[in-house]
Amino acid sequence: MNKSKITGIGHYVPENVVTNKDLTQYMDTTEEWIVERTGILERRFVTPGKDTTSSMAAEASKIALQKAGLEAADIDAIVFATLSPDYYFPGCGVLLMKHLGIAGKASIDVRSQCTGFINAISVADQYIKSGMFKRVLVACSEVQSNLFELSTRGRNMAVIFGDGAGAVVLEAHQDEGTGILSTHLHADGNFAEELFMQHPGACQNPRLTPEMLVDGSMLPHMNGNLVFKHAVVRFEEAINECLDFNGYTINDVDLLIPHQANLRISNFIQSRYGLPDEKVFNNIQRYGNTTAASIPIALCEAWEQGFVKPGSLVCFAAFGSGFVWGSALVRF
Repeated sequence: MNKSKITGIGHYVPENVVTNKDLTQYMDTTEEWIVERTGILERRFVTPGKDTTSSMAAEASKIALQKAGLEAADIDAIVFATLSPDYYFPGCGVLLMKHLGIAGKASIDVRSQCTGFINAISVADQYIKSGMFKRVLVACSEVQSNLFELSTRGRNMAVIFGDGAGAVVLEAHQDEGTGILSTHLHADGNFAEELFMQHPGACQNPRLTPEMLVDGSMLPHMNGNLVFKHAVVRFEEAINECLDFNGYTINDVDLLIPHQANLRISNFIQSRYGLPDEKVFNNIQRYGNTTAASIPIALCEAWEQGFVKPGSLVCFAAFGSGFVWGSALVRF
């Protein structure tokens, strides 16, 4: 059976840096309030007319392809994860093909929010294992700066999220004990409305009204306390699951890259396992929560900074809206 190996990694973030102090111009908040609750110091916002979800993915993908020693035409399929597509339809996968100058390949769009990267590489991994595809480009990208309201009304979510993209190339290989060792995916729709964006949606007719704009019901909603309580439990469950499945312990892991949801969550998980700082990679301080893009952006930076080397055992874990959660274990 074929196995999947990550052979190229790339990321792109917009040039526009938005600090916590910048946000105080729009809402009743302080830098201390934001840092205490999230650990975030700054985030990136797109430049209108320059950056889009698909264009940022293209920039990250070009880097990943170059590192893999491939041209865009060499890939068999694209798996694209985002909650903030350029258009309501079609999905961003075909738009990424357009940016890369290719056509006729398979395109699959994934909607699993903060677990987007893990779900996307799992989908790609299954296609490679089946023999259907040999090379798959996984792209994750988000434009969230124009999704939230920069106001006191919207601050609980607006201060958390940022924009950016990450991509990896997966290729088939036969080497035993390397590549994607396993992926583990879960969901519980009983909590779907605890972290969601209701409007515009097909449940409402008309899908968007002036009243929604006035009363704020078109804004994303999050039950922060409940999300935190579930996240810390599901993160640990997912990490344990992939370690147990492969016969490893947390001490065997060279690096844990959690979804960059909140630094408090990452620190809690780190303390639960007693991991030193050099074994947990966080960059939410500089980028905020970039949802589906957060793990591949962090992976790319971890590789560039020498935390991920050939032979490294790396664990990815994520939790987010749905509720969805999952993990992956990869030997580089």
